[in-house]
Amino acid sequence: MTTPRVTVVGLGPGDERWVTRATLDAIDATPPAARFVRTRRHPSAAVVGEATSFDEVYDVADTFDDVYATIVDRLVDAATVHGHVLYAVPGSPLVLERTVRRLRADARVVCDVLPAISFLDVAYERLGIDPVETGVKLIDGHDFAIAAAGYAGPMLVAHTHANWVLSAVKLAAEQAEGDEPVVILQRLGTADEAVVHTTWADLDRTVEADHLTCVYVPGLGAPVGTELVRFHELARVLREQCPWDQEQTHRSLVKYLLEETYEVVDAIEALDPDDPSTDDALVEELGDLLYQIEFHATIAEQEGRFTIADVARQVHDKLVRRHPHVFPPAGGDTVTVGSADEVVTNWDAIKRAEKQRTSVFDGVPTSQPSLGYAYAVQRKAAKVGFDWPDVHGAVPKIAEETAEVLAAHADGDDREVEREIGDLLFAVVNVARHLGVEPESALRHATAKFRTRFEGVERLAASRSIDLHTAGLEVLDALWDEVKLAER
Repeated sequence: MTTPRVTVVGLGPGDERWVTRATLDAIDATPPAARFVRTRRHPSAAVVGEATSFDEVYDVADTFDDVYATIVDRLVDAATVHGHVLYAVPGSPLVLERTVRRLRADARVVCDVLPAISFLDVAYERLGIDPVETGVKLIDGHDFAIAAAGYAGPMLVAHTHANWVLSAVKLAAEQAEGDEPVVILQRLGTADEAVVHTTWADLDRTVEADHLTCVYVPGLGAPVGTELVRFHELARVLREQCPWDQEQTHRSLVKYLLEETYEVVDAIEALDPDDPSTDDALVEELGDLLYQIEFHATIAEQEGRFTIADVARQVHDKLVRRHPHVFPPAGGDTVTVGSADEVVTNWDAIKRAEKQRTSVFDGVPTSQPSLGYAYAVQRKAAKVGFDWPDVHGAVPKIAEETAEVLAAHADGDDREVEREIGDLLFAVVNVARHLGVEPESALRHATAKFRTRFEGVERLAASRSIDLHTAGLEVLDALWDEVKLAER
């Protein structure tokens, strides 16, 4: 059986003047029923004549990736029926055409591409530059933050079809000075062509962007993503030049990693939704924690084992794999979810398949705080059905374990008392889990409340010249009650 074919032609950058003879011949040689055009919203789309357009796909799809996937699937289906179809795209099929990229990689069809004039040729002429000598980098506006990372220009930014895209591009370069010159090019190769000179600060408020808009940036005051680049370089310099940093190992840094993590938790607990200034502490502590991650990556980089790029790439790819409802796998079935619980269920299933674990407890960190460890172990067992139906089955275990603690104490067996205390705490964690309470956080809040009240007792005792060390329980209890009453 002959493999279906798709011939892709380009409609040039503007009106019909820019359409090549080869494209016109290919259109004429294809029956109207086998002609397809990505969009009719292009000045030269009329040359395709009678054809099926994919404009409605843009109106109903949730993301551009959904648009591209749908177009490719429909083209493959049509090619299977007709044996051969023609697919016309704006500009050149070889420049920033994701549907063409997908078609060429699709084993279901043979994809032939006819070269065409792109918007680049007209843009470079209007700008009066040689792209090779100037070193212009072509960037997709939808991927600007990633594609332009660490780069300061010159660059030609395409697919800037709306002002929100221009805003996203501008915000990606936080360190830009704002007065850098930029040129906005619109509707090149048409009678309505416009070349507008403005500044980076006014990029998203100078024109009304449309599907024939691109932007030329001669250069920025600072590279895109410069803060992360500077941060990475700082970690390298400290590792190479600071005696303390040079002595550290992955193992020696563990205590600092834990310390910084707890300080982040404290900063989160101190956040006040009505007071933006409380964000400052969280920004600082997140930075300290981020440095620990960068520090470990820098050590590994010097040892030739892995880099921060490997860390970022691995977590990026893992998150994509485990969110198939957001990022449909290539050639796979579309995944839909109706709740956060379904997301967790899918996540766990994908994780099990990836890790090929033999026990439900594989992957549970044993070095985490004991309350969190107990919570995680119980949750894993519950996922395979080993659990009380509800909290009413878990609560009586607290009384049962309390009685066993007292019995062990009465027997004078200290080791058994410790074991029974552990069972009692485990039972309390189980009740907390059934009630949707994170035990580590609950105990932290309870401890903080106790500390605050006792500090109130200290202040009250000091105001009355009472020595806490000799006052006795009855006096301290009375002071405690006063503090509690004042809270109300």
